[in-house]
Amino acid sequence: MTKEQIAGLLEGVPSAVGVYYIYDKNDVLIYVGKSIDIRNRLLQHFRSTDFKERKIQGAACRVGFELTGHELLALLYESDLIKKHQPFYNRAQRRTYYGFGLYLATNPSGYQVLQVEALDSEREELMTFSSHQEGKEQLFKIVEAYQLCQKINRLQTYTRHCFQYMLKTCKGACIAQELPEDYNRRVQEFVASSELPLGEIFLEVLGRTPEEKGLVYLLDGQYKGFGYCNKRVRSEKKKREAILLKADNRDVRRILRRYFKYNPF
Repeated sequence: MTKEQIAGLLEGVPSAVGVYYIYDKNDVLIYVGKSIDIRNRLLQHFRSTDFKERKIQGAACRVGFELTGHELLALLYESDLIKKHQPFYNRAQRRTYYGFGLYLATNPSGYQVLQVEALDSEREELMTFSSHQEGKEQLFKIVEAYQLCQKINRLQTYTRHCFQYMLKTCKGACIAQELPEDYNRRVQEFVASSELPLGEIFLEVLGRTPEEKGLVYLLDGQYKGFGYCNKRVRSEKKKREAILLKADNRDVRRILRRYFKYNPF
């Protein structure tokens, strides 16, 4: 694309957090994205020499955008928009932000095992990671925090007990010294901690203007939607009225688990 074409497409697009839309010559929505800087992200699309990006460049005739105020809201809204509109280049160029997940299994001896594996659409993961290494590093932390066994969770390959057993931070599940039901109780403590929080939860984040705040609404571990209200609002009734109801699904749960991982509630 020429500089003039790019400048024309990006006229009025701000460097702010939000979602953006790319339309073709028939004004059909062909791509939806999100960014903490939508102007810069669109520039990346239109300057890229990547084959798939060049296909978008060849089809693009108009762009649109909506500000969200916060990256979490942009992530949730982008997910909703893609499911609603199914733009061609989102389907043809589906990117996996998080390619690995933490899964729960049970070994032949009855001990529950936490494993980092490639994401599987047929199974519900406990956490998601952008790389296998990130998942492995997180699993080491989980094992340490809950006094689990590195060998059972396949972080070590010792033939007998794990190294942590010698340090007395493993209670001997690797050599059947600890009963499966006792060991699994701690695994379930971790599993419970990885679920979305129960009760009625309003996450408050930055809004689109200084006078506004963004809201993400969860009820009993389920995502209900998001919205905006005046930042001075304290009434839960008024917060509920501000929420645009959205579907709870695996993709938004991944987004929210990821958020809670770095922003403990």
